[in-house]
Amino acid sequence: MLGDNSMILGHRLSELCGHGPSLETDIALTNISLDLFGQVRHYFQYAAKIKGAETTEDNIAFLRLPNEYKNTLLVEQPNTDLAYVIARQFFYDVYHLLLLDQLINSTDKQIAAIATKSIKEVKYHTRFSSQWVKRLGDGTAESHEKMQTAIDYLYPYTADLFKETPLEVSLKEAGIGADLTKIKESWLTQVKSVLEEATITFPENPYGHVGGKEGVHSEHLGYILSDLQYMQRAYPNMTW
Repeated sequence: MLGDNSMILGHRLSELCGHGPSLETDIALTNISLDLFGQVRHYFQYAAKIKGAETTEDNIAFLRLPNEYKNTLLVEQPNTDLAYVIARQFFYDVYHLLLLDQLINSTDKQIAAIATKSIKEVKYHTRFSSQWVKRLGDGTAESHEKMQTAIDYLYPYTADLFKETPLEVSLKEAGIGADLTKIKESWLTQVKSVLEEATITFPENPYGHVGGKEGVHSEHLGYILSDLQYMQRAYPNMTW
């Protein structure tokens, strides 16, 4: 789950390389993508070590079926426009930072080490996306409208971040995983604070989309995987 979230969101951001609204923003989004892929490698190398046999990080990343990916529905949503990119990033970054803040105390030393390294990067990600939410929300009438539309559309997908699966419950009880109930409380407080500064109305839509962490995805994931998996499936076991 941890690796899949970073990989799918990293891929979404990589699609924007060369298409940012300014050179500075383009480079920033690309660097965030690279940070996420670096985290993916740590998670998948550890997963391959645990699984053993001939499993590699590439097998895990590229050779699974869509229902075997456990990322949340939020991170696979498309880059409709800059407001959607920023809203998706903002919702996920605030969650991600709070998640890592708990995982640095995981009883699994490797998970704790990855979280300790990653949290430094995610603090920057959160600052970047929060500033852009304020910039667009409290900018022109057009940018405000676009930001509000993106927030309203993507908010229901955040429900998937906090719906605990049986696996997450067992890992929480073992001291390995995080307590998503506590994270949600802090997440709501921080998100509402930033949106208030951005003059954006917080969505009160009680409906939520869930299922990604259990392998039930939107139609968007299939298109993402067709790009991600092409090389490994066309040329099995290739090496650079």
